[in-house]
Amino acid sequence: MIFEGKCWKFGHNVPSDALIGGQVMFKTVKDMAEHVLENLNPDFPKQRQPGDIVVAGRNFGCSSGRALAVKALQATGIGCVVAELFSRTFYRNAAEIGLPILEASGIHEFVETGHRLRVHIKTGVVENLTTGKSLQGNSPSEFMLDMLEAGGLIPLLTAGKFFERYGGPR
Repeated sequence: MIFEGKCWKFGHNVPSDALIGGQVMFKTVKDMAEHVLENLNPDFPKQRQPGDIVVAGRNFGCSSGRALAVKALQATGIGCVVAELFSRTFYRNAAEIGLPILEASGIHEFVETGHRLRVHIKTGVVENLTTGKSLQGNSPSEFMLDMLEAGGLIPLLTAGKFFERYGGPR
């Protein structure tokens, strides 16, 4: 899994409530996607392109653990999210729906909004194509990669390969 796109940089401690505000919580996921991160950067919902990459500091997706916020972020068409550290709830929710994420210490200082990035999820390498520098992140586990390739936990379980690979009832 390799993603290449424009970087949209956000700060540390971005709560899931900032991904989508309460005023759009009961709309469709597609409608919510039109408001993702607008309170932190009003240009993001208007100018983001499919494949763009969201980058953040520590504790991305903290607080309420809104599963809908992760789905709305995925519905924007972004390629992946790279952060110094994700909140555990956001990390779990992203994995369950197949949203590619990567933890990479130092990423926040490594990029700026507008830089062009290439993210190799499997190897954990982030290339800043604007500066020509690379950063090594944490490669996801084999199980996480399997979930991402399947499109999430439910598709992985229903694909019939889960129990062959990981054991359990057949």
